[in-house]
Amino acid sequence: MMNSNSLQKAIFLDRDGVINHDPGDYTRSLAEFTVLPTVYPALQALQAKGYLLILITNQGGIAKGLYTHQAVHEIHSAFRRDCQSQGIDITDVYYSPHHPDFGESLSRKPGGLMIERACAKHQIDPTQSWMVGDKPRDIQAGNAAGVAGVLIPVNGDLLQIVPTLTQVPNGENHPKTASNGTV
Repeated sequence: MMNSNSLQKAIFLDRDGVINHDPGDYTRSLAEFTVLPTVYPALQALQAKGYLLILITNQGGIAKGLYTHQAVHEIHSAFRRDCQSQGIDITDVYYSPHHPDFGESLSRKPGGLMIERACAKHQIDPTQSWMVGDKPRDIQAGNAAGVAGVLIPVNGDLLQIVPTLTQVPNGENHPKTASNGTV
């Protein structure tokens, strides 16, 4: 078993509504993918504090036939390239292509499987990490994996919550949930 001192910390980020503008239904293609204004400076600040940056996103539109795995890969590849050009490393991306109308999946949020997989693969300490989302299911997924959550408004200001995210989650109340950047 690994010493907790050798584990890393991470910020797990929902995609639509946290990273990019959520139009209210689905972001179906790269042409519809618009990064929110404060995302890059927020990610730079979090990375500078030693956090791994990992996207955790439901992409149920695949199960519904609205877009393809290829479209999702194209969006994620373009976003990672844009981040790299600004000195930001997106450590990994996890997405669930499932939708409850077409079958159940343990990987879909509010389940914590995507986060648990990321923690195992990248040697992440969930008690030193945060899940940022714009829906309660994002926070529930974090909590299911032992990760504290911060709920922000849809299409909210990620930079505004960086001070909260750079604090170690309080072990006594962990996992705790912050709403709109306040703890």
